[in-house]
Amino acid sequence: MSLSDNNNSTNQKFPTLKNDRLLRALRFEPVDTTPVWMMRQAGRYLPEYKATRAEAGDFMSLCKDTARATEVTLQPLRRFDLDASILFSDILTIPDAMGLGLYFEAGEGPKFKYPIRQQSDLERLPTLDVNDSLDYVMRAVTSIRHALNGQVPLFGFSGSPWTLATYMIEGGSSKDYRYTKGMLYSKPEFLHQLLDKLVIAVIDYLDAQVIAGAQALQIFDSWGGALGHRQFVEFSHAYNKRIVAELKMRHPNIPVILFTKGGGLWLDIQADSEADALGLDWTMPLDRARQVLTESQRQFTKQHKTLQRSKAIQGNLDPATLYGSPETIRSEVKFMLDSAYACGEKTGYVANLGHGITQWVDPERAKVFIDAVHEYQI
Repeated sequence: MSLSDNNNSTNQKFPTLKNDRLLRALRFEPVDTTPVWMMRQAGRYLPEYKATRAEAGDFMSLCKDTARATEVTLQPLRRFDLDASILFSDILTIPDAMGLGLYFEAGEGPKFKYPIRQQSDLERLPTLDVNDSLDYVMRAVTSIRHALNGQVPLFGFSGSPWTLATYMIEGGSSKDYRYTKGMLYSKPEFLHQLLDKLVIAVIDYLDAQVIAGAQALQIFDSWGGALGHRQFVEFSHAYNKRIVAELKMRHPNIPVILFTKGGGLWLDIQADSEADALGLDWTMPLDRARQVLTESQRQFTKQHKTLQRSKAIQGNLDPATLYGSPETIRSEVKFMLDSAYACGEKTGYVANLGHGITQWVDPERAKVFIDAVHEYQI
């Protein structure tokens, strides 16, 4: 895919991409410096974001306001030398569109008025037409893509089926996943029915984002790490694999990053997907991740007599590092990048935090992180 590619999955014409550093790294092509972006880079740590959200009234109103969603997406790009933008939205848009009554409780995060706990709840869930019930997301994608004017590529995203299911069953965030894991072990067929509905919705949702203008995709499997080994394979990875395979069939030139928080133990399993890259949190050293993926590729080639495409990696600075001094941040960035390039490969890596940036970070510390990545000599 060249700099002039305007996304052959859509008839829309967008400005030529000027900075394709991140896309090149994901394709294992040479890069002049390490590409970097941050999960939740548009958010509450920025005073300008807080002002725009106050104007909108509440979080979901901000998501559904095309002009303001575009504005907050661009805000971090005005401050920092980032190599990608990411759609301003939320991973819970799909269950919200399914009528579960999403609302936000102060200090407690997202909640649903109507959790999915029994068969009748499941049967009430509609089959989504994402271009109807989630049309505000597609309008935002197209608006942002035009507003970027080719500055950097635009990420679209979705929560994974497992992660969405946990929110829908628990009715919000959870520390022990009491209801979801209870169903997993007592009524696994019920959980699979829900996941089957969600996998179709996620595929259609991400497909529509690409058609609207997204140039890369990330699947957030935020709660995959809460599962046991066999359960991760059956209830999380199997569905993520289906999503990626279908998306790569529809949009072979659109890179897909699969990020499972707490999923470093299962890199060899996640390698058995068509994802272009795997995201890592701070618990897995990047040099070890590369070793695991290289061995996985070797085993795949030996077993199937065909070469498995290499997986790029993304991550994985602890977001709490940004509470430290500039000197500490630069030092930790160097450790991270030394580890990322320890195998000798000088591409195939995207710098990021190991999870989303927190609301308490000083924006100047975020700038130190981003600049330190670009100043590192690869």
